[in-house]
Amino acid sequence: MREDLSGPAIADLAAAHLPLCHSQGFLLPDEASQLRALLTDLALNQGYDLICTTGGTGLSPRDITPQVTAALLDLPLPGFSQAMLAASLDKTPHAAISRAVAGVLGQSIIINLPGSRKGVQENLAAVLPALPHAFDKLHGDPADCGG
Repeated sequence: MREDLSGPAIADLAAAHLPLCHSQGFLLPDEASQLRALLTDLALNQGYDLICTTGGTGLSPRDITPQVTAALLDLPLPGFSQAMLAASLDKTPHAAISRAVAGVLGQSIIINLPGSRKGVQENLAAVLPALPHAFDKLHGDPADCGG
């Protein structure tokens, strides 16, 4: 098994831009039932604000992350997916095959990220500026968005 470099990159980048109380990583096989169970537990039972996945967003037969995630979401966040795609396409034409999704499950935002450290950094950087406002709205902030 190769060393996970993308997971720690998520924690580092998120901690530099968001007030984190807790950060935890998990390594899973490409197994839909395990991913479904973990995402559901983290969002609905443990109440994580942000859940990021890495890898599994391409076209290989084992790339199941987007369809598992999409099936769980209460609300999709297509703007997040589009922002990540635009940032990636600016770097490589291979980004066009990404199927990454983002959305809300319960009170949690789930974001699918690529499996590479560089891809994580580029994609997460594309949505980090919007996350504080997204969390505020998700948690019931009634203020106007244009303020």
